[in-house]
Amino acid sequence: MLRLLASGCARGPGPGVGARPVAGLCHPGLGQSRQASDAPRNQPPSPELVARSVGVCSMMRLPVQTSPEGLDAAFIGVPLDTGTSNRPGTRFGPRRIREESVMLRTVNPSTGALPFQSLMVADLGDVNVNLYNLQDSCRRIQEAYEKIVAAGCIPLTLGGDHTITYPILQAMAKKHGPVGLLHVDAHTDTADEALGEKLYHGAPFRRCVDEGLLDCKRVAQIGIRGYSTTLDPYRYNRSQGFRVVLAEDCWMKSLVPLMAEVRQQMGGKPIYISFDIDALDPAYAPGTGTPEIAGLTPGQALEIIRGCQGLNVVGCDLVEVSPPYDLSGNTALLAANLLFEMLCALPKVTTV
Repeated sequence: MLRLLASGCARGPGPGVGARPVAGLCHPGLGQSRQASDAPRNQPPSPELVARSVGVCSMMRLPVQTSPEGLDAAFIGVPLDTGTSNRPGTRFGPRRIREESVMLRTVNPSTGALPFQSLMVADLGDVNVNLYNLQDSCRRIQEAYEKIVAAGCIPLTLGGDHTITYPILQAMAKKHGPVGLLHVDAHTDTADEALGEKLYHGAPFRRCVDEGLLDCKRVAQIGIRGYSTTLDPYRYNRSQGFRVVLAEDCWMKSLVPLMAEVRQQMGGKPIYISFDIDALDPAYAPGTGTPEIAGLTPGQALEIIRGCQGLNVVGCDLVEVSPPYDLSGNTALLAANLLFEMLCALPKVTTV
Protein backbone atom coordinates (compact mmCIF):
# COMPACT_ATOMS: atom_id res chain seq x y z
CA MET A 1 0.00 0.00 0.00
CA LEU A 2 2.82 2.43 0.82
CA ARG A 3 4.43 1.81 -2.55
CA LEU A 4 1.10 2.33 -4.31
CA LEU A 5 0.50 5.66 -2.56
CA ALA A 6 4.02 6.89 -3.18
CA SER A 7 4.12 5.99 -6.84
CA GLY A 8 0.62 7.38 -7.35
CA CYS A 9 1.47 10.76 -5.83
CA ALA A 10 3.58 11.95 -8.74
CA ARG A 11 4.78 10.64 -12.03
CA GLY A 12 8.42 9.85 -11.55
CA PRO A 13 11.21 8.34 -13.60
CA GLY A 14 10.74 4.84 -12.30
CA PRO A 15 8.58 2.57 -10.17
CA GLY A 16 8.34 3.68 -6.57
CA VAL A 17 10.85 6.52 -6.93
CA GLY A 18 8.56 8.79 -4.96
CA ALA A 19 8.88 6.45 -1.98
CA ARG A 20 12.64 6.73 -1.71
CA PRO A 21 14.00 8.36 1.43
CA VAL A 22 15.27 11.91 1.12
CA ALA A 23 18.89 10.84 0.88
CA GLY A 24 19.61 12.26 -2.55
CA LEU A 25 23.15 13.49 -2.91
CA CYS A 26 24.32 11.49 0.09
CA HIS A 27 24.45 8.34 -2.05
CA PRO A 28 25.82 9.13 -5.52
CA GLY A 29 26.02 5.46 -6.39
CA LEU A 30 22.23 5.21 -6.57
CA GLY A 31 21.88 7.44 -9.64
CA GLN A 32 19.17 6.83 -12.23
CA SER A 33 19.35 6.85 -16.00
CA ARG A 34 18.48 9.96 -18.01
CA GLN A 35 14.80 10.53 -18.75
CA ALA A 36 13.50 9.79 -22.18
CA SER A 37 12.53 13.04 -23.92
CA ASP A 38 8.93 11.90 -24.33
CA ALA A 39 8.56 10.73 -20.72
CA PRO A 40 5.74 12.34 -18.71
CA ARG A 41 6.92 15.16 -16.45
CA ASN A 42 6.74 14.91 -12.69
CA GLN A 43 3.63 16.46 -11.15
CA PRO A 44 3.05 17.23 -7.47
CA PRO A 45 -0.05 15.35 -6.30
CA SER A 46 -3.30 17.26 -6.13
CA PRO A 47 -4.73 17.60 -2.58
CA GLU A 48 -8.08 16.75 -4.18
CA LEU A 49 -6.74 13.25 -4.88
CA VAL A 50 -4.11 12.67 -2.18
CA ALA A 51 -4.38 14.10 1.34
CA ARG A 52 -1.65 16.59 2.23
CA SER A 53 -0.60 14.44 5.18
CA VAL A 54 0.13 11.49 2.87
CA GLY A 55 3.46 10.81 1.18
CA VAL A 56 7.19 11.24 1.59
CA CYS A 57 8.32 14.64 2.92
CA SER A 58 9.87 15.97 -0.28
CA MET A 59 9.53 19.44 -1.75
CA MET A 60 5.94 19.71 -2.97
CA ARG A 61 5.81 15.90 -2.56
CA LEU A 62 7.72 15.56 -5.81
CA PRO A 63 9.56 12.30 -6.55
CA VAL A 64 12.96 12.00 -4.89
CA GLN A 65 15.82 11.32 -7.28
CA THR A 66 19.43 10.57 -6.52
CA SER A 67 20.84 11.91 -9.79
CA PRO A 68 20.25 15.19 -11.66
CA GLU A 69 20.36 13.41 -15.02
CA GLY A 70 17.22 14.06 -17.03
CA LEU A 71 16.09 16.98 -14.84
CA ASP A 72 15.62 20.57 -15.95
CA ALA A 73 15.46 21.83 -12.36
CA ALA A 74 15.65 20.33 -8.89
CA PHE A 75 15.17 21.24 -5.26
CA ILE A 76 18.18 20.45 -3.06
CA GLY A 77 18.57 20.83 0.69
CA VAL A 78 21.78 22.00 2.34
CA PRO A 79 21.15 21.52 6.10
CA LEU A 80 24.08 23.52 7.45
CA ASP A 81 24.23 26.11 10.24
CA THR A 82 27.82 25.97 11.49
CA GLY A 83 28.52 29.29 9.78
CA THR A 84 25.98 31.24 11.85
CA SER A 85 26.94 34.18 14.03
CA ASN A 86 23.84 34.49 16.22
CA ARG A 87 20.90 32.09 16.56
CA PRO A 88 21.48 28.60 15.10
CA GLY A 89 18.92 26.15 13.75
CA THR A 90 19.05 26.57 9.98
CA ARG A 91 20.27 23.00 9.66
CA PHE A 92 16.59 22.13 10.17
CA GLY A 93 15.45 24.60 7.51
CA PRO A 94 15.26 22.28 4.48
CA ARG A 95 13.15 19.72 6.30
CA ARG A 96 10.70 22.31 7.63
CA ILE A 97 10.38 24.05 4.27
CA ARG A 98 9.56 20.71 2.67
CA GLU A 99 6.89 20.08 5.31
CA GLU A 100 5.21 23.41 4.63
CA SER A 101 5.44 22.97 0.85
CA VAL A 102 2.41 20.66 0.90
CA MET A 103 0.34 23.85 0.68
CA LEU A 104 1.74 24.66 -2.77
CA ARG A 105 -0.02 23.82 -6.02
CA THR A 106 1.17 23.33 -9.57
CA VAL A 107 0.12 26.51 -11.40
CA ASN A 108 0.76 30.21 -10.72
CA PRO A 109 -2.39 32.09 -11.82
CA SER A 110 -0.86 35.47 -10.95
CA THR A 111 1.98 35.12 -13.46
CA GLY A 112 0.50 32.50 -15.77
CA ALA A 113 3.50 30.23 -15.14
CA LEU A 114 3.14 26.49 -15.76
CA PRO A 115 6.38 25.09 -14.33
CA PHE A 116 5.42 21.44 -14.19
CA GLN A 117 4.10 21.46 -17.73
CA SER A 118 7.39 22.99 -18.88
CA LEU A 119 10.15 21.35 -16.86
CA MET A 120 11.13 17.99 -15.43
CA VAL A 121 11.52 18.70 -11.72
CA ALA A 122 12.35 16.49 -8.73
CA ASP A 123 13.75 16.67 -5.21
CA LEU A 124 17.41 15.63 -5.05
CA GLY A 125 17.44 15.29 -1.28
CA ASP A 126 20.18 16.85 0.83
CA VAL A 127 23.89 17.42 0.46
CA ASN A 128 25.68 15.30 3.05
CA VAL A 129 27.35 18.16 4.90
CA ASN A 130 29.90 17.79 7.68
CA LEU A 131 28.50 19.61 10.70
CA TYR A 132 31.86 19.44 12.46
CA ASN A 133 33.95 21.03 9.69
CA LEU A 134 32.78 24.09 7.73
CA GLN A 135 35.61 23.91 5.20
CA ASP A 136 34.81 20.29 4.44
CA SER A 137 31.11 21.09 4.16
CA CYS A 138 31.89 23.75 1.57
CA ARG A 139 33.99 21.25 -0.38
CA ARG A 140 31.14 18.74 -0.35
CA ILE A 141 28.62 21.38 -1.44
CA GLN A 142 30.79 22.55 -4.30
CA GLU A 143 31.37 19.00 -5.55
CA ALA A 144 27.65 18.16 -5.35
CA TYR A 145 26.65 21.29 -7.27
CA GLU A 146 29.29 20.81 -9.92
CA LYS A 147 27.58 17.53 -10.79
CA ILE A 148 24.16 19.15 -10.79
CA VAL A 149 25.02 22.04 -13.10
CA ALA A 150 27.14 19.80 -15.35
CA ALA A 151 23.97 17.75 -15.96
CA GLY A 152 22.14 20.85 -17.19
CA CYS A 153 19.93 20.95 -14.12
CA ILE A 154 19.07 24.29 -12.48
CA PRO A 155 19.34 24.00 -8.67
CA LEU A 156 16.83 25.58 -6.31
CA THR A 157 18.39 25.33 -2.86
CA LEU A 158 16.76 25.07 0.55
CA GLY A 159 19.18 26.38 3.19
CA GLY A 160 20.94 26.30 5.49
CA ASP A 161 22.84 29.43 6.51
CA HIS A 162 24.18 31.84 3.91
CA THR A 163 27.67 30.35 3.95
CA ILE A 164 26.36 27.74 1.49
CA THR A 165 25.99 30.24 -1.34
CA TYR A 166 29.78 30.60 -1.61
CA PRO A 167 30.52 26.97 -2.65
CA ILE A 168 27.38 26.93 -4.82
CA LEU A 169 28.68 29.97 -6.71
CA GLN A 170 32.06 28.27 -7.05
CA ALA A 171 30.27 25.50 -8.92
CA MET A 172 28.21 27.99 -10.94
CA ALA A 173 31.27 29.95 -12.05
CA LYS A 174 33.04 26.77 -13.11
CA LYS A 175 30.35 26.27 -15.75
CA HIS A 176 29.13 29.78 -16.53
CA GLY A 177 32.06 31.99 -15.62
CA PRO A 178 31.42 35.02 -13.38
CA VAL A 179 27.66 35.36 -12.86
CA GLY A 180 25.34 38.22 -12.04
CA LEU A 181 23.77 38.15 -8.60
CA LEU A 182 20.41 39.26 -7.27
CA HIS A 183 20.93 39.20 -3.52
CA VAL A 184 17.90 39.89 -1.32
CA ASP A 185 18.90 40.25 2.32
CA ALA A 186 18.99 42.46 5.39
CA HIS A 187 22.80 42.23 5.33
CA THR A 188 25.39 42.62 2.59
CA ASP A 189 27.32 39.49 3.67
CA THR A 190 30.57 41.03 2.48
CA ALA A 191 32.45 41.17 5.78
CA ASP A 192 36.07 40.13 5.49
CA GLU A 193 36.31 38.08 8.68
CA ALA A 194 34.93 37.49 12.17
CA LEU A 195 36.79 36.05 15.13
CA GLY A 196 39.71 35.48 12.79
CA GLU A 197 37.64 33.35 10.39
CA LYS A 198 37.04 34.26 6.76
CA LEU A 199 34.40 31.60 6.15
CA TYR A 200 31.01 32.20 7.78
CA HIS A 201 27.55 33.41 6.82
CA GLY A 202 28.54 37.09 6.95
CA ALA A 203 31.27 36.75 4.32
CA PRO A 204 30.17 34.57 1.35
CA PHE A 205 30.07 37.35 -1.22
CA ARG A 206 33.42 38.80 -0.08
CA ARG A 207 34.94 35.39 -0.79
CA CYS A 208 33.13 35.31 -4.15
CA VAL A 209 34.62 38.67 -5.11
CA ASP A 210 38.07 37.51 -3.99
CA GLU A 211 37.82 34.50 -6.33
CA GLY A 212 36.29 36.33 -9.28
CA LEU A 213 33.03 34.38 -9.15
CA LEU A 214 30.79 37.42 -9.62
CA ASP A 215 30.27 39.83 -12.50
CA CYS A 216 30.34 42.74 -10.08
CA LYS A 217 28.68 45.25 -12.40
CA ARG A 218 25.70 42.88 -12.44
CA VAL A 219 25.21 42.54 -8.68
CA ALA A 220 22.15 44.03 -6.98
CA GLN A 221 21.53 43.81 -3.23
CA ILE A 222 18.00 44.64 -2.09
CA GLY A 223 16.53 45.05 1.40
CA ILE A 224 19.78 46.01 3.15
CA ARG A 225 19.34 47.60 6.58
CA GLY A 226 20.36 47.51 10.23
CA TYR A 227 22.83 49.28 12.46
CA SER A 228 26.57 49.15 11.89
CA THR A 229 29.97 49.77 13.40
CA THR A 230 30.76 52.45 10.77
CA LEU A 231 28.84 55.31 9.16
CA ASP A 232 29.58 54.02 5.65
CA PRO A 233 29.00 50.26 5.85
CA TYR A 234 28.36 49.87 2.10
CA ARG A 235 31.59 51.47 0.83
CA TYR A 236 33.20 48.15 -0.07
CA ASN A 237 30.13 46.92 -1.98
CA ARG A 238 29.74 50.08 -4.02
CA SER A 239 33.47 50.23 -4.71
CA GLN A 240 33.12 46.82 -6.36
CA GLY A 241 30.29 48.06 -8.58
CA PHE A 242 27.41 46.51 -6.63
CA ARG A 243 24.05 48.25 -6.62
CA VAL A 244 22.92 48.48 -2.97
CA VAL A 245 19.21 49.18 -2.39
CA LEU A 246 18.40 49.96 1.23
CA ALA A 247 15.20 48.71 2.82
CA GLU A 248 14.20 52.26 3.74
CA ASP A 249 14.22 53.12 0.03
CA CYS A 250 11.67 50.34 -0.47
CA TRP A 251 9.25 51.27 2.31
CA MET A 252 5.61 51.71 1.30
CA LYS A 253 6.16 51.38 -2.43
CA SER A 254 5.94 48.85 -5.22
CA LEU A 255 9.26 47.36 -6.33
CA VAL A 256 8.08 46.74 -9.91
CA PRO A 257 9.91 49.85 -11.21
CA LEU A 258 13.08 48.82 -9.34
CA MET A 259 13.00 45.37 -10.90
CA ALA A 260 12.69 46.89 -14.39
CA GLU A 261 16.01 48.62 -13.67
CA VAL A 262 17.51 45.40 -12.29
CA ARG A 263 16.51 43.49 -15.42
CA GLN A 264 18.29 46.09 -17.51
CA GLN A 265 21.36 45.82 -15.26
CA MET A 266 21.47 42.03 -15.51
CA GLY A 267 20.96 41.77 -19.26
CA GLY A 268 20.89 38.35 -20.88
CA LYS A 269 23.90 36.80 -19.15
CA PRO A 270 23.64 34.16 -16.38
CA ILE A 271 22.27 35.38 -13.06
CA TYR A 272 21.99 33.69 -9.68
CA ILE A 273 19.28 34.55 -7.11
CA SER A 274 20.16 34.36 -3.42
CA PHE A 275 17.31 35.18 -1.05
CA ASP A 276 17.90 35.41 2.69
CA ILE A 277 14.58 35.16 4.52
CA ASP A 278 15.71 37.89 6.93
CA ALA A 279 15.24 40.38 4.07
CA LEU A 280 11.63 40.29 5.18
CA ASP A 281 10.45 42.06 8.27
CA PRO A 282 10.48 39.74 11.30
CA ALA A 283 6.75 40.36 11.68
CA TYR A 284 6.40 38.11 8.63
CA ALA A 285 9.49 35.91 9.02
CA PRO A 286 10.51 35.63 12.69
CA GLY A 287 12.16 32.23 12.27
CA THR A 288 15.65 33.32 11.35
CA GLY A 289 19.01 33.76 13.04
CA THR A 290 19.81 37.47 12.58
CA PRO A 291 16.49 39.37 12.35
CA GLU A 292 16.44 43.10 11.58
CA ILE A 293 13.41 45.36 12.02
CA ALA A 294 11.72 47.39 9.27
CA GLY A 295 12.23 44.95 6.42
CA LEU A 296 10.48 44.07 3.19
CA THR A 297 6.95 42.70 2.95
CA PRO A 298 5.92 39.37 1.38
CA GLY A 299 4.28 41.31 -1.44
CA GLN A 300 7.55 43.06 -2.22
CA ALA A 301 9.34 39.69 -2.14
CA LEU A 302 6.92 38.43 -4.80
CA GLU A 303 7.53 41.54 -6.91
CA ILE A 304 11.29 40.94 -6.74
CA ILE A 305 11.15 37.30 -7.77
CA ARG A 306 8.46 37.79 -10.40
CA GLY A 307 10.55 40.64 -11.74
CA CYS A 308 13.22 38.08 -12.65
CA GLN A 309 11.00 36.50 -15.27
CA GLY A 310 12.79 36.69 -18.60
CA LEU A 311 16.27 36.73 -17.08
CA ASN A 312 18.82 33.96 -17.61
CA VAL A 313 18.47 32.49 -14.11
CA VAL A 314 20.92 29.60 -13.64
CA GLY A 315 20.30 28.89 -9.95
CA CYS A 316 18.52 30.07 -6.81
CA ASP A 317 18.64 29.64 -3.07
CA LEU A 318 16.46 30.48 -0.08
CA VAL A 319 18.51 30.55 3.10
CA GLU A 320 18.48 31.28 6.84
CA VAL A 321 15.15 29.71 7.87
CA SER A 322 15.59 28.63 11.50
CA PRO A 323 12.65 26.44 12.60
CA PRO A 324 13.40 26.63 16.37
CA TYR A 325 12.43 30.32 16.16
CA ASP A 326 9.49 29.70 13.83
CA LEU A 327 6.87 28.38 16.20
CA SER A 328 3.92 28.87 13.83
CA GLY A 329 5.74 27.57 10.75
CA ASN A 330 4.93 30.80 8.89
CA THR A 331 8.57 31.55 8.04
CA ALA A 332 9.03 28.14 6.44
CA LEU A 333 5.69 28.48 4.65
CA LEU A 334 6.79 31.80 3.24
CA ALA A 335 10.12 30.27 2.19
CA ALA A 336 8.36 27.40 0.39
CA ASN A 337 6.19 29.87 -1.52
CA LEU A 338 9.19 31.97 -2.55
CA LEU A 339 11.00 28.87 -3.82
CA PHE A 340 7.96 28.01 -5.93
CA GLU A 341 8.00 31.55 -7.31
CA MET A 342 11.67 31.07 -8.20
CA LEU A 343 10.79 27.88 -10.06
CA CYS A 344 8.10 29.79 -11.95
CA ALA A 345 10.65 32.45 -12.97
CA LEU A 346 13.10 30.01 -14.60
CA PRO A 347 13.88 30.64 -18.28
CA LYS A 348 12.15 27.66 -19.89
CA VAL A 349 8.88 27.93 -17.96
CA THR A 350 5.86 28.49 -20.18
CA THR A 351 3.54 31.37 -19.28
CA VAL A 352 0.02 31.90 -20.56
